[in-house]
Amino acid sequence: MKETIHCCNRGFTEVEPRQLPLYCPQPGMSRWNGHPRVFLKIEESGEARCPYCGTLYVLKGGPLKKVAGH
Repeated sequence: MKETIHCCNRGFTEVEPRQLPLYCPQPGMSRWNGHPRVFLKIEESGEARCPYCGTLYVLKGGPLKKVAGH
C-alpha cells in the first residue's frame, strides 16, 4: 500500500498506481496534520509534493507511460 521512508531527515510516501488518483491527506494520516483535500498530479513525473503539508509522494515504478490515443 504505502510506505514511508526516511532518508537524510526527509521522508516520502510511496504510492501504487492502483491508488490513483492521488490526493493528500491520505487515510491514516494524523488528524493534527489535516488540511483540505488536494488532488496531486503524479502520473507524468512520478513525483508530487503536497502544497499544504509538503509531503513528497513517489509513484512506485516511476511515471506512467501514455498509451497511444489516450
